[in-house]
Amino acid sequence: MNIKTKSINFQTIGYFVIFATSILLLLWFFQILFLRIFYEQYQVKTMSKISNKIKNIDDNYLTELENVAYENNICIELNRDNEVYSFNTKMPTCLLNSHSTTLNNYKYKLMASSKDIATIKLVNTEKEVKGLLSMIRNNGYLIFTYTNLEDVNATSKVLKGQLIYLTLTAILISCLIAIHISKKLTKPIVDMTKKAKELTNHNAKVVFEKSGITEIDELADTLNYAKEEIAKIDELRRDLMANVSHDLKTPLTMIKAYAEMIKDISYKNPQKRNEHLDIIIDEADRLNILVNDILLLSKSQSEVKLEIEEYDLVKEVKNIIKKYEIIKQTEDYKITLKAPKKVLIKADKNKLNQVIYNLINNAINYTGKDKIVKVHITDNKDCYLVEVIDTGKGIKKEDLKFIWDKYYKNEKNHQRNVIGTGLGLSIVKAILTQHNFSYGVKSQKNKGTIFYFEIRKESLK
Repeated sequence: MNIKTKSINFQTIGYFVIFATSILLLLWFFQILFLRIFYEQYQVKTMSKISNKIKNIDDNYLTELENVAYENNICIELNRDNEVYSFNTKMPTCLLNSHSTTLNNYKYKLMASSKDIATIKLVNTEKEVKGLLSMIRNNGYLIFTYTNLEDVNATSKVLKGQLIYLTLTAILISCLIAIHISKKLTKPIVDMTKKAKELTNHNAKVVFEKSGITEIDELADTLNYAKEEIAKIDELRRDLMANVSHDLKTPLTMIKAYAEMIKDISYKNPQKRNEHLDIIIDEADRLNILVNDILLLSKSQSEVKLEIEEYDLVKEVKNIIKKYEIIKQTEDYKITLKAPKKVLIKADKNKLNQVIYNLINNAINYTGKDKIVKVHITDNKDCYLVEVIDTGKGIKKEDLKFIWDKYYKNEKNHQRNVIGTGLGLSIVKAILTQHNFSYGVKSQKNKGTIFYFEIRKESLK
């Protein structure tokens, strides 16, 4: 479905012109077409009020009638005991002093009415005037009042002329106001559009400025936030492309180291050679698992399937530590294990081994100058507690809540010259969460950090 688009300028001008025209049409409708009707209705209501006032006059009615006549610019005739009293009947527009047959006929019609107050609109063809004639019965007397109905044709003509100029002026002013408002609205939007195009060209310095209009300011805030997130993602993408070795470097280093050891040292010793080859094979398998799990991080956790089996956790941890023998020998690291003889658990062995690998790698990278890494497995009443401890500088309290996020990296200098992607701990988090194992971190400044997770015994039944 194709939708025709129009600029804000065009639409704003159009809406203002329609609005102004609608208002002016209403003025034309009521001020020209219905002016006569409104005027006559107004005069009828006014005469009705005057008639009610006259009907309520008491004994001093002659003076009161005279006051009413002059105050309201009407003429009044009182018929009492065959005597006629006139008030303000000498004004040029009064018909009560004409004694014409037409006027008398109107009086008879009113007198034939059973009402105490009656009003009729009359037309005097001789003088070509219209008026309102009212009759009031008061204490047995008859009182007639008369007022002219002014000819509003001349007034209508004046109003028509004024409304023509008013219409043209209103449309012109509406256009000017619409242009001003539309420019005020479109300028920040146009500027944002230009800057958004610059943003697509990786210009991270673009700033979407506020305009003082709430909706546009909210859009500016949203675009600034999106710009910051895009900048983060772009930076993370570069880091990931440049530093993907964080979770891959250790197995690759071990594969290379043990391959060189076989080539130079153990190739003549079948037992040592086979041990080294087994480590190479295990590290290659682990490398394959790491790559797969990095890819799985981009998918929903529900898509990660666990292969649960029962095995001895202590035995696996010992095997993992043994594979760091090359680092112990070449870089003087000390990796110690404090654990019971046997701890049977139910978990995905490959994935939980990856958790141990990542935590040990992290500890090696950040431990202190003593190069000591400790692994503790404690048999508590309700759970098995697994801890990986380093002696490094620790983690700032405000940074602790971010360390499990993807791509988060501690900016402190590493003990080892390694480059990381920040995926290690996010992989740990994903695997432990999938197992429903609780986990956490404790850290003290200049005293080191403890990463831990708990395997509840009730889950092993």
